[in-house]
Amino acid sequence: MPPTPVGGAALDDLTPEELAIAERIRPYLTRGSRVAVADGAGAPTGLGRPLAYAARHVGGVRLLLGWSFQLAVPLDDVAFPDVRAVIGGYGLRRRFGGGVHYLPVRLSAVPALLHSTLRPDVLLAGLRPGPRGLVFGSEVAWMQAAVDAGAQVLAEVNHGLPAASGEPALPAGRVTVVAETNRPPMTLPLPPPHPVNDVIGRHVAALARPGAHVQFGPGGVGDAALRALEVPVHVDSGIVGDAVLGLEARGLLAGEPLATYLGGTSAVYEWADGRHILARVERTHDPSRLADVPLLAVNTALEIDHTGQVNVEGFGGDVIAGVGGHPDFAGAAVRGLNGLSVVALPTVRGGRRTLVERLSAPTSTTRSDVDVVVTEFGAADLRGLSDAERTRALRAVWGD
Repeated sequence: MPPTPVGGAALDDLTPEELAIAERIRPYLTRGSRVAVADGAGAPTGLGRPLAYAARHVGGVRLLLGWSFQLAVPLDDVAFPDVRAVIGGYGLRRRFGGGVHYLPVRLSAVPALLHSTLRPDVLLAGLRPGPRGLVFGSEVAWMQAAVDAGAQVLAEVNHGLPAASGEPALPAGRVTVVAETNRPPMTLPLPPPHPVNDVIGRHVAALARPGAHVQFGPGGVGDAALRALEVPVHVDSGIVGDAVLGLEARGLLAGEPLATYLGGTSAVYEWADGRHILARVERTHDPSRLADVPLLAVNTALEIDHTGQVNVEGFGGDVIAGVGGHPDFAGAAVRGLNGLSVVALPTVRGGRRTLVERLSAPTSTTRSDVDVVVTEFGAADLRGLSDAERTRALRAVWGD
């Protein structure tokens, strides 16, 4: 999806309604203040241009972004001389290094940063009305931590968001409503079917035991693995998408899923409405909690080296994704007595061979947090192997 225009031109044609919202936002901004913008499918996109307009008049406002389905705020240099992102995302691709500082931080560590060096003064968030007040709708993620850290919440009340959070309502005294809308969450298209992914998915599914807690990364490989499952499992993941609906339709979803984001087609949001699926990242990505369940962590990679080191972030200075929850779930799975950390990927991605002698970017997940690597040629069990043995096992599933 195309990014929002950058710079002053994006702010020259605000509607009267947007100008009114900007005037409501402006009193909460000061030079040097930090504004965090809630992320995910329910991001408050209706507040983006008014925020930038108000910040341009204040000057020197620092901006903090998360997982951006699309860029919610015009990146005006005068308004926001400092822009940082704790996660990658579709809307931030090609932005890193061009005005946006990418922070290599795992998702479970974001709350600690929000209580210290990245403490926000203001959080812009999309909230929906609940029985006891305003709540997060299609994601909770790190935003609850921002509230706990003292951020004043400027809310876009969005009646189009699903009621999918199990978290309590936000304290009324900490929330100021600056806009109201009835906009549906942003959607993610279904990954197109691919025969290689289907083969990989079947190899991964063969590793699942009945009753396992399955975590999966978004995208074609993770979806294919869920489609191939033949035993009942719990879903204990960072995100819930369309593949989980298929799991339930086949009678293989045990209990209520747990995640911190929803992301998929409109069917996902309709299905999740009224279900307490979402929780704050401090719970969903808690390594101690995850290590106490039989966790099957299924993640992918851009590259993996000959010892099992994983790159999920990008190539050189080109940041494509971000660390995210990859090392959180992988590290928890290797600790659990009945856990398994799986990295599943095709042998070639985008014309690039994915097994490399040296990663193109810093290591995202270390080799000590990888148990099994799966490609279309099979599974390499790396547990108990030396580096030399791991290299031979990996080469075998790349057909070498």
